Amino acid sequence: MTLSLARLWAVLVKEFIQMRRDKVTFVMMIGLPIMQLIIFGFAINSDPRHLPTLVEMADTGPLTRAVLEGMRTSDYFEFQGVVTSPAAGDRALRDGSANFVVVIPKGFERDVMRGLRPALLLSADASDPSASGAAVAALGGIVDQAVADTLAGPLAQKAASPAPVQVTIHKEYNPEGRTSTNIVPGLLAIIMSMTMVMITAVAIVRESERGTMEALIATPVRPAEVMVGKIAPYILVGYVQTAVFLLAALWVFRVPFLGSWWAFFAGFNLFIVANLALGFLISTLSRNQMQAMQLSFFSLMPSILLSGFMFPFAGMPPWAQAIGSAIPATHFLRLTRKVMLKGAGIADVTQDMAGIAAIMAVIVAAALLRYRQTLD
Repeated sequence: MTLSLARLWAVLVKEFIQMRRDKVTFVMMIGLPIMQLIIFGFAINSDPRHLPTLVEMADTGPLTRAVLEGMRTSDYFEFQGVVTSPAAGDRALRDGSANFVVVIPKGFERDVMRGLRPALLLSADASDPSASGAAVAALGGIVDQAVADTLAGPLAQKAASPAPVQVTIHKEYNPEGRTSTNIVPGLLAIIMSMTMVMITAVAIVRESERGTMEALIATPVRPAEVMVGKIAPYILVGYVQTAVFLLAALWVFRVPFLGSWWAFFAGFNLFIVANLALGFLISTLSRNQMQAMQLSFFSLMPSILLSGFMFPFAGMPPWAQAIGSAIPATHFLRLTRKVMLKGAGIADVTQDMAGIAAIMAVIVAAALLRYRQTLD
């Protein structure tokens, strides 16, 4: 049997016509590689700089100023202000407004001159070791250089071995630097983003393909009632997933749960609804189940790459952080780590819950608008 170029050409033309009609698949084919190229090329940075830092300064002097200036010049530390008590520093680390707190003890300069080797303390938020590791490792060299520059000339003998200043690092919330302690709390956000969105989108589109959605549209049920009725059953699925996750986190991976159960409960309920609403929105944009799965996967990638789950959020450029802040998983990931690792309560996570609620409101409004257009 010979190959007919005419028949082959007819099949090729038919496929290109079908591809042109399936705009979602065509956009995915072009848009997904471009998005990956931009994110991995410009947004991902495994060596974050300009991390927010606070100072608890009980002493001032030439060496203190040299150390702080060296930290600032290194680009790892960006000083945001001064705290007056250990409690204020702990609070800043817990709510995420600072990654580091530098403590200059009282009598620091005097003790250096007396050869008492005072300790300079750096409290670091180690809940994400990849974000703080490089800065912590650089601190020793920064202090040594400051000592060498300050204790020169007649004071050079003070800089002789042993080092006149001890550098003490307190790794808060994950002192052992265990990867699972950081990854597992954030994994819940990614798992729920993947399953809640995809399940809802595919289930609703499947009804449209089978013709049962037309029967529902013919009833006097309003769009908001359809949305609530469609996503409510999957809230139970989210509860089951969360229960399994928490049991595995506590008993298998030995991740602590130090904070308020009520704060976690409120946060994950908001997050479940936000993802289910996103799935409903995707279903209004999809003509078939394949498109629903493609769009769900397209929405999942930013959640993985720009939320701070795999790569340090602080290391991303401002435009990538702005995009990441518009993703529900970013706020829920922070909330989960604060509650589980930092012992946070409701008051500590209100900002994160407000972020999820605002994004959820936008998604719900868009989904209802799209559903009304579909009805028309």
